[in-house]
Amino acid sequence: MKLKDSYISHKNKNDHMMIDSSGKFAGIIHGNATAAFIIECLRTETTREELIAKILDMYDATEKEAAESVDIVVKALSGIGAIDG
Repeated sequence: MKLKDSYISHKNKNDHMMIDSSGKFAGIIHGNATAAFIIECLRTETTREELIAKILDMYDATEKEAAESVDIVVKALSGIGAIDG
């Protein structure tokens, strides 16, 4: 899976915002640092398992917590059509 190229991100301290430059999604997506990390990882083709492993390397989290974070973010992004694959 991969984030569509039309999604542009901006980080500001602890806040992460993203918009769709194609105009297909009219809104702003806000996320925390973990969501921002997952979104940036999705800039290249990756799998759920790779995302979980990257979170475990970056944060002090259990595998269950990492998987839940990935699933929440991927579900939200998929729901607005932001992910290919």
